[in-house]
Amino acid sequence: MQGTALSFVLVAAVLHALWNLAAKRVSSGGARFVWLYYSISGIVCAPVGLAVVLLGHDRPQWSWLLAAAVTAVLHVLYGIVLQRGYDVGDLSVVYPLARGSGPLLSVLAAVLVLGERPGVLGLAGAALVIAGVIVIGTGGAKVDRAARRTSIFYGLLTGVTIAAYTLWDDHAVNALAVPPVVYFATGAVLQSALLAPHALRGDRTRELWRAHRKEILLVGLLSPAAYVLVLFAMKMAPVSLVAPARELSIVFGGVAAWLVLKEANPLRRIAGSVVVLAGIAAIAAS
Repeated sequence: MQGTALSFVLVAAVLHALWNLAAKRVSSGGARFVWLYYSISGIVCAPVGLAVVLLGHDRPQWSWLLAAAVTAVLHVLYGIVLQRGYDVGDLSVVYPLARGSGPLLSVLAAVLVLGERPGVLGLAGAALVIAGVIVIGTGGAKVDRAARRTSIFYGLLTGVTIAAYTLWDDHAVNALAVPPVVYFATGAVLQSALLAPHALRGDRTRELWRAHRKEILLVGLLSPAAYVLVLFAMKMAPVSLVAPARELSIVFGGVAAWLVLKEANPLRRIAGSVVVLAGIAAIAAS
């Protein structure tokens, strides 16, 4: 993988871990919390996307709007399922399983459907990343079996949505040639619009904003920054390599879950992180 692409992915991983930590701290936020931070992202990104359209050399296409609409639906599903997982589960279980199962499905689909051939070293690195994720994901805080099963269910379900939008994003920025900033900005506006009818009912959303303004702003600003970096990386390297490499965020998220949220089993988490780092190194060398 090119050095620039890898740098983008690593910075995105740090930002991604930070905003997920912030999201975990908002209990029972649900779709209203998702709408609030999507709205922040849309407000920030829409002017930038419009400027890119007006000042750029590419003529806007209707396919750009269609691509953004599809990713908006997938991201709404992702945001709601992820937040539900954080409401009922542990960060050190839900987050690694979500981020790990997503790359696994992405790599399989990229190889089997898109015909990508990342090479032996790249695939070995992807396998190591996924193995490390499994080690971390099964080493969360001690909870009863029903709660752990629920955490695992939502973690894996989130992974399915991640794989879906990752593959669509790769198709959008490459096959459809949608400019990444325009793509994300339009998607963010549509995501907010899709959730608005639910979020604007009653006073719960206003109360949520007053209680968790800092977390909403963190997620709303850091999420698009991380996501756009990954979109640019996808234009430089195959999705079957970008998708697993971005999961270094699991290492940062695991450490944050231990130090900030005081979740258990740090030694197991560190061991899994070492495996993930080995996978990242293999991907970078491929």
